[in-house]
Parts: sequence; structure tokens; C-alpha cells
Amino acid sequence: MTQLPAPSNVKLGLVIDLDTCVGCHACVTACKGWNTENYGAPLADEAPYGAKPEGTFLNRIHSYEVQPETGPAQLVHFPKSCLHCEDAPCVTVCPTGASYKRAEDGVVLVNEKACMGCGLCAWACPYGAREMDPSAGVMKKCTLCTDRIYNDNLPEEDRVPACVRTCPAGARHFGDLGDPDSAVSQLVEARGGIDLMPEQGTKPVNKYLPPRAKDQAPEAPIDILAPLLAPMTPGETDTPKGFLGWLDRALDSLPGGK
Repeated sequence: MTQLPAPSNVKLGLVIDLDTCVGCHACVTACKGWNTENYGAPLADEAPYGAKPEGTFLNRIHSYEVQPETGPAQLVHFPKSCLHCEDAPCVTVCPTGASYKRAEDGVVLVNEKACMGCGLCAWACPYGAREMDPSAGVMKKCTLCTDRIYNDNLPEEDRVPACVRTCPAGARHFGDLGDPDSAVSQLVEARGGIDLMPEQGTKPVNKYLPPRAKDQAPEAPIDILAPLLAPMTPGETDTPKGFLGWLDRALDSLPGGK
């Protein structure tokens, strides 16, 4: 079995804002595109338009309807990928050493040349963050785009994971969560970031920012046209103004009007 390295001072990971994510799947598409064209074997897409499409994704979005104790139900979009756990069970269960955790930055990766496709790491992962590629026969997972973040040939603003670079809502953040002064660590502190399923004891590096409390709808019904209509005093009821006044004049100009 594979041994975990000593804990790293550098802990690269993602901070995902569940309050901001709109579930557009731009991160899924960018991840699929980048990892199909670069690191490792291409991600499978078998019979995408057939009766039984099958493919591999390193990042997926799940949407849930949540009913708070008070107020209306809310739709929460939940992105999920590898959390690059400090105590990663997917690493220690691997019989070939293909699954490993890097000592220099804490990123969990798969050496596809050593992977025999046994699937033990997927069984060990409590988050369901690994997928067996049906074409290559090897395990696939989020790499934090290690071929981007250290690539000096890319502009500095592009040296982040593809999912972070493409998110139109700014819901995904990347940085060193081992540095308490980093922007991502400060964000987690300010928003009360949480671990996913902390009871599993895996110590995930990635953090989630919980949704903020939503405004409550007033009990009285809302007149959505009220802001568009000029208020009328009792003496003005015979001569409407604003939008109603314009509408009244427009109708009068038609054949059969006044």
C-alpha cells in the first residue's frame, strides 16, 4: 500500500462559494476540455448521442432543493471534485502506488502508467470524486491543473485551474490554504468555510462557503407594477397619469376611441 508523505506546509486547493454558484456548468466544460487535451489520457466520451452515453468527468455539479426552517425553498448548486485530503484514504489503499500525494504542495494525483484499474481508490473515497475511464481503463480525478498552475509559458492570470479561470460567477477560488494570510484562507475565515463530511476524518483541503441567509418575502402581496405607475390622488382619478395616462391616450387615438 502507498504511504502518505509528511504534512506539507503548502496546501493548494479550492474554495467554492455555494452562495454564488449558479450551476451553469462552465467549470465542468472547461475542466473536460483542458484535461482531454493535456494531462494524461483523454477523458472518455462514449456514445454521447446514443441510448447509453458514458463519459468521464473530473468535476460535476449536483443541484439540490433545500427547505429552510423558515421561508421558501432554495436551490443550491453543489460542485464536487477531488478535495485533495490531507489524510487521503484513496492513497493508502492503492496497491500499486499509482495514487499518491505530493509532498511539495499536497496535491493528490494518479500515475496512470502505474494504475491497473482495480478501483479500490474509488471505493475508499467517501466523496465519490474518482471515476474510472471506460476507454483508458485507468482511474481519473481532479489534478488541480498542475500543468497550468506551474506553467511559466502561460500568462500569470491563467496559472490557475481551468475551472477557476472560467467561472463567470466568481464562485471558485484557488490558492494556498496552508498559508493563513493567503486570500483563500482569509475568505474561509471571513465566511465560515466548512469541510465536506468532516466526520470521515479525511481532512479535506478544499473548503466550501455556505449559502448566505436569504431575504424573506413579506407576507403582504407585492404589486410588481407599482414602481412603474405614478401615484394618483383622489382628485386625479378621472385624469390618469404616468403609464396609465399614456395608455389611455394611445387607446383614444385608435379607431372607435373617443
